[in-house]
Amino acid sequence: MSRLPSANQLSDYKASNKSGVQTTGSGNPVDSGTASLTIGKNGPILLQDFQLIDEISHFDRERIPERVVHAKGAGAFGYFEVTHDVRKYTKLSVFSKVGKRTPIAVRFSTVGGESGSADTARDPRGFAVKFYAEDGNWDLVGNNTPIFFIRDPILFPSFIHTQKRNPVTHLKDADMFWDFISLRPESIHQVMFLFSERGTPDGYRFMNGYGSHTFKLLNDKGEYYYCKFHYKTNQGIKNLPADKAAEIAGSDPDYSIRDLYNAIANKDYPSWTMYLQIMTEEQSQKVSFNPFDLTKVWPHKEFPLITVGKMVLDRNPKNYFAEVEQIAFSPAHMIPGVEPSCDKVLQARLFSYSDTHRHRLGPNYLQIPVNCPYRSSVSNYQRDGFMTVTDNQAGIPNYFPNSFSGPTPTQDAAIHKFVTKGEVARWETGDDDNFSQASEFWSKTLNADERQRLVNNILDNLRNAADFIQERTIKNFSQVSPEFGDALRDGLKKLCKTGKPHL
Repeated sequence: MSRLPSANQLSDYKASNKSGVQTTGSGNPVDSGTASLTIGKNGPILLQDFQLIDEISHFDRERIPERVVHAKGAGAFGYFEVTHDVRKYTKLSVFSKVGKRTPIAVRFSTVGGESGSADTARDPRGFAVKFYAEDGNWDLVGNNTPIFFIRDPILFPSFIHTQKRNPVTHLKDADMFWDFISLRPESIHQVMFLFSERGTPDGYRFMNGYGSHTFKLLNDKGEYYYCKFHYKTNQGIKNLPADKAAEIAGSDPDYSIRDLYNAIANKDYPSWTMYLQIMTEEQSQKVSFNPFDLTKVWPHKEFPLITVGKMVLDRNPKNYFAEVEQIAFSPAHMIPGVEPSCDKVLQARLFSYSDTHRHRLGPNYLQIPVNCPYRSSVSNYQRDGFMTVTDNQAGIPNYFPNSFSGPTPTQDAAIHKFVTKGEVARWETGDDDNFSQASEFWSKTLNADERQRLVNNILDNLRNAADFIQERTIKNFSQVSPEFGDALRDGLKKLCKTGKPHL
């Protein structure tokens, strides 16, 4: 009987491997895997049964804390190949010449759900890429949407709490979600992406990816450009209708993980084309929006996509825990040629990602093979800590400066100097332009059928929120388009007449 590669994994292993001797964690052979050491057949267990203690104590510690966000995901490996010369904009080693290939690791994920949640839930999708470059690892950590819900990072913990569970009922709560969204109208643009068909992509192969943030690129002449990164799927965009996504959530909650694994196992390797959007400093001063605002896109007519290369995934993980659960991305992992901009949310992520990895995986998480910058040589003054599994840099001095051939800094890694000025204050951004780009998305990007499905998807969730939150939400969407607000109001009235109970 023909089976999918994911279903046949154990049989495939058996066919190519011989059974070995079972051992303890310290490599000592064991005489039985089914019986504990007891006094007599029915007697008590002996504390000296190291095999039993070794087995149970390891089992007790098998689970590490799951990610606070992006808890469930799929991973794969492959390469990035340069197809177009972009050295005018950046000296990134990854882009140094046409034809160059750099090994990569990619993790796709849902954002708000737990590790056991359904792959087809209405949720943004994480799209994180690790380039194993010869001058260190570069992590480009983004989503399948070019924007996000907030523009100030201090709101991020609260926003994520609204995506999780009510702390009393332990249920998803429409009041929490829509209360926050309606009080922070900068989220409207992303909410419209989320409740459009883009909110339920048909697996990970059929969606685009975005670095989302604004970055700074430097070339070898010391010139700089602002940049946004895009990945366009070469499989074509496919999304799931709401009813189909709900059906799959019940019948196959691991749908997207299974689809990616089987495609690669069948040598149907998914690929994406990578593009840059480039903006000069002069242009950044003249555009009608804040180019460092994560809730904004850069119009393609003004800032066209520039092709860089292609990303291909051609290897499944050898072990999920080792290579997917333990993989750790951080926007702060940058190599010469790319730097952060003054994007506020990016600035906070530079700290928060590495901080959470040290909590979840330990202070030496970069020694884990999947995170190790194996194509470059790590040489610094960091030593010791839990799970130091390398030679701990052997006899190299552990202080700087020193007179004993310790590693020294290089100006090749110097950041671009820039001048900034302004009053130090907590600048509120809630009343910034929140609706203009959302209005364009409604009127120019979506067709009539897509607008109706967007309305229906919002109604299916908003109907469960309190009346006053519904009213405030409708007022916000009315600023996107009066037609939009009217459609939501009429839809809620019809749902109210049906008498169907709210969740």
